[in-house]
Amino acid sequence: MPMVNSTDQKLVSGLIVSCQAPADSPLYEPKIIAAIAHAAILRGASGVRIDTPAHVSAVREELQKHFATPYPIIGLWKQTLPDYEVYITPRFTDAAAIAAAGADIIAIDATERKRPPGESLENLIHKIHDDLGKIVMADVDTIAAAIAAEKAGADIVGTTLYGYTTATKNCSPPGFELLAEMVKTLKVPVICEGGIAAPAMAKEALEIGANAVVVGTDITGIDLKVQAYQSAIERD
Repeated sequence: MPMVNSTDQKLVSGLIVSCQAPADSPLYEPKIIAAIAHAAILRGASGVRIDTPAHVSAVREELQKHFATPYPIIGLWKQTLPDYEVYITPRFTDAAAIAAAGADIIAIDATERKRPPGESLENLIHKIHDDLGKIVMADVDTIAAAIAAEKAGADIVGTTLYGYTTATKNCSPPGFELLAEMVKTLKVPVICEGGIAAPAMAKEALEIGANAVVVGTDITGIDLKVQAYQSAIERD
């Protein structure tokens, strides 16, 4: 079973850049996402987080072309399933596609929400370990979910879904309080993800004890950033 140990800490350390774009954006092209990931690594990121098999495959090819060092890819596949709120790599078939595309780490929704039949958190993690030989990052929203994810066998746990679930709908990321609880409680590496909007915030997350911090919109979210600026201008 893959586990993150002292020799694997480089897989989850420092700054990880989430390179994603809305499906209706001109940036939502595998070659463009790959170029963004290339730029992130070139400027010092220790890894990238990528959505969909096509994008993971393009990023893997791009990084192998330009870097001898095997920079890690955290892969996921967002899926909207009828009757289920879990959406980050919710099924084993989704994880298998991400693994086949070249991801080193598979990110999954590990909240305590209803899951598809046969896709319990423990079963999903074990199958990713046993059948795919991949490390699992559990995206959670609460300390209870974080503890359950570690117990189920997750190798890494992230604050990714804090503020994005019914249980945390009144909370705004970044979840530094949740992060501090996770650092204190868990034995596996912890990643801070969500709501990091300035370099100082990323530094604070690492000072709290996160092994790594994932930054997305503030670095790569051109569509959302432009919309935010335009909304502010229109209000004025």
